[in-house]
Amino acid sequence: MTEQQDRAQFTAMTEGTQQDWNIIGAHFRDFAKDLPGRVLTHLRLLEGDFGGFPVDRLEHSLQTATRAHRDGRDEPYVVMALLHDIGDTLGTFNHPEIGAAMLRPFVSEEIHWIANTHGVFQGYYFFHYLGMDRDLRENYRGHPHFEACAEFCEKYDQAAFDPAYDSAPLSFFAPMVGRVFARPVNSIYAKAA
Repeated sequence: MTEQQDRAQFTAMTEGTQQDWNIIGAHFRDFAKDLPGRVLTHLRLLEGDFGGFPVDRLEHSLQTATRAHRDGRDEPYVVMALLHDIGDTLGTFNHPEIGAAMLRPFVSEEIHWIANTHGVFQGYYFFHYLGMDRDLRENYRGHPHFEACAEFCEKYDQAAFDPAYDSAPLSFFAPMVGRVFARPVNSIYAKAA
């Protein structure tokens, strides 16, 4: 098959045919299989980025995930702990939402909410040093996942800056990322995968 035959032939979607969409669907499925690898590659961009913290952002992510894993959390939760700050490289002012958007198709509503909201909850530990209101998380008091997010930040996230902590390596988490990202549960494209 030539390269031209391996691509759709339309110039506008209104002209698309079943054959075009069969080609696109096959490419989509192949591309989706490589998602875990792309996620791990992007996570590695956090290595060496200290941002003034005692450990770099990759080590912080590994510590957070290792702590959650050692505490018996399930794989989707551990993967969320690993990826909760993956947006730091692209979303300086909204990193939680970026990580949460990546996770959303693959995790429960609660795990997505924790990832999406952890920045405000994590602020309890430092916002007052930046002239901000450390109690911003109280705006979410009463939400069904309030306590779960507060617990994530207390037990795993805020505690994960120890240069001497024995974190599991990224290779330990790679199979978990592969399994979680192999099964979309909250996506309009799940059927296409």
